[in-house]
Amino acid sequence: MTTLLQNDQFRLAARPVGLPKPSDWNAVNEPVRAIADGEIVVKTLYLSLDPAMRGWMNEGKSYIRPVAIGEVMRAGGVGVVVASKSPKFAVGDHVSGGIGVQTYWVGAADDKTANFYRIDPRVAPLTTWLNTLGMPGMTAYFGLLDVGQPKAGETVVVSGAAGAVGQTVGQVARHLGCRVVGIAGGKDKCDFVVNELGFDACIDYKNGDVREGLKQHCPNGVDVYFDNVGGDILDTVLTRINMKARIVICGAISQYNNTTPVKGPANYLSLLVNRARMEGIVVFDYAPRYKDGVAALAKWMQEGSFKSREDVVKGFDNFPDALLMLFEGKNFGKLVLQVAEA
Repeated sequence: MTTLLQNDQFRLAARPVGLPKPSDWNAVNEPVRAIADGEIVVKTLYLSLDPAMRGWMNEGKSYIRPVAIGEVMRAGGVGVVVASKSPKFAVGDHVSGGIGVQTYWVGAADDKTANFYRIDPRVAPLTTWLNTLGMPGMTAYFGLLDVGQPKAGETVVVSGAAGAVGQTVGQVARHLGCRVVGIAGGKDKCDFVVNELGFDACIDYKNGDVREGLKQHCPNGVDVYFDNVGGDILDTVLTRINMKARIVICGAISQYNNTTPVKGPANYLSLLVNRARMEGIVVFDYAPRYKDGVAALAKWMQEGSFKSREDVVKGFDNFPDALLMLFEGKNFGKLVLQVAEA
């Protein structure tokens, strides 16, 4: 059966300079090979599009090796097992893992890179397993709790508040009894963050002054800042932090497509003055605890006190353009590419 299937792939053709362009990709079509004992074939249903993907395209040392030229572009996704010669997964199982930007994944069921695990579409929609119950949710949950260490009554500020990680950070902080202030781009996103997600306030960096917004909405300063954007916004928040504040460095989307060196924090001495701490979060470090995070977030969702918003783009061929939406601020919620009907 598998030999009749055709696998469409996007492979990295060149290291981008600035925003990825069409010539950085090579579209490939090849037959799905027959599987051996212990192997499975996974049909891709949805792919997760994340800002981190831009960093994976660069050469150089990082927390994960770069995607090699000629290699299928790395991406998380959810799919369904359509062929199996492994006792680990049965045909019809829904799984999540490192599928890559392709319509089928083929290999060992226990492949450590793909790291597939079974998911239950009865608990939440499949797209939610790429958002709140997936890597973004785990990043937010463990990054805030373990690195940010918020306490009830403290003020938590999160940039990229309407995005995949930001929306979960704010809602977790709210459940912990914190004052939560978001930073997002545009009135619609700020309204969503406040009216739908329950943030106390949201600063519109596109149509307002972030410094003035922080003065207005964080009159007692900032205890925890969860940073998804870097650049000028990070610098501005550092001027408002309290004694013993915690700054969680999750991402720097404002810097990913720079053609000049990444801009570091100019106001880092505020860490010294306030005896504050800045620490990075890489979600893979928490893999042994994912089940705990999923259980906690799923419980809140089932109680109706936690929301998950996904922005779904349809069509595998739309991958190059859809990825750019992340860096143009066009996505509203977690960006997901629908590859096939579930």
